[in-house]
Amino acid sequence: MAELIPTSPAHGLTPFTLADVALHEGAMIPIWSIAPYRGQEKTVAAHLQKTMGLGFPSPGALLSKGAVSIAWSGYDQAFLMGGAPDAGLSAHAALSDQSDAWVRLNLSGPLARAVLARLVPIDLSAAAFPVSAAARSMLGHMNLLILHAEEGVFTLMIYRSMAATAVHELSQVMRMVSARAAI
Repeated sequence: MAELIPTSPAHGLTPFTLADVALHEGAMIPIWSIAPYRGQEKTVAAHLQKTMGLGFPSPGALLSKGAVSIAWSGYDQAFLMGGAPDAGLSAHAALSDQSDAWVRLNLSGPLARAVLARLVPIDLSAAAFPVSAAARSMLGHMNLLILHAEEGVFTLMIYRSMAATAVHELSQVMRMVSARAAI
């Protein structure tokens, strides 16, 4: 019988580093989708505040406490990352373990915004996308949840099946932007 070896989604694809920009795979952490049932939004927010010290994020927001964060991930939906929701929350929201569905890529460095500007069709300037921001968008042709948890570092969450394509697209643009900056 074959013995399967578990690997991360971007195993062997990262890190990819140039002088002013770096791409690394983020740690594999628990990721839970939380979608409040109709009329339960305030109850879910209160439950999350009581059990985790985090509320339900408003659109475009990322909330963090220690190693646990919760990010707006779409209409009436959030992703809880780095921890698991309390079982009692299931009475008020649809919960789904998404841990194996996503690759988390961290793009950092002074040229990170310039790289993203060529692949992501939203304004990611410091004024429009500050620290603690989250947005659903596209990376080229791939669905994307982009998080800005700390200055100069963008976490790109892409479907696991698109990990190799995402790293390829990002590394190509990293080369172009880095070469242009060197001129």
